[in-house]
Amino acid sequence: MVSSSEKTGGTATGGRRTRGRPRSFDRATALEKALMAFWEHGYEATSVSDLTRVMDIGAPSLYAAFGDKRSLFEEVVREYGEKYGSFAERALAEEPTARAGVERMLREAAAVYTQPGRPHGCLVIHAAANCSTPEIEEALRERRNANIAAFKSRIEADVAAGLLPPDTDAGALARHTGAMIQGMSQQARDGASRAELEGLAEIALSIWPRT
Repeated sequence: MVSSSEKTGGTATGGRRTRGRPRSFDRATALEKALMAFWEHGYEATSVSDLTRVMDIGAPSLYAAFGDKRSLFEEVVREYGEKYGSFAERALAEEPTARAGVERMLREAAAVYTQPGRPHGCLVIHAAANCSTPEIEEALRERRNANIAAFKSRIEADVAAGLLPPDTDAGALARHTGAMIQGMSQQARDGASRAELEGLAEIALSIWPRT
């Protein structure tokens, strides 16, 4: 004999029937599609209707799974940082000197920013362009400034260790590195090749002071 809960597709608990409703889409796949849309078009130019189209889900499913557009974008930025943007942090952490870390970071940026089959440049840098949502603009600015602070800290450590001259302007050198990363992102979006960006990185490294 079939119970009432089985007829409704749910379970009876305390006299109340609840219906199990499995997701009709794969969340990770949908998130990746949203990431690519934001990466390609930026935050402001990517509408909710654009997102539902590329993610192949309805607006109610998007809101239920990710919240609003801003919440989805915040999750996308975290996912991007872990999946595509972590090369900079690894380079600084793993190389023996700040200069070696920056050299590796710029060379890897040249490769990552021009990778075939996906949007060029950096999502975090590009998404900030023409952004008129204050909360998003501020969050992206904080990420960029945190990166510059990390560059400065690494450079200062090398100055203290005698690996860079004591009169090295750590702040200016850190901002120069940030400017190079941001500029390479835009150059990649404008069509610069990996080789051209690697050449740019070589020039950027030539200004580094030596002991």
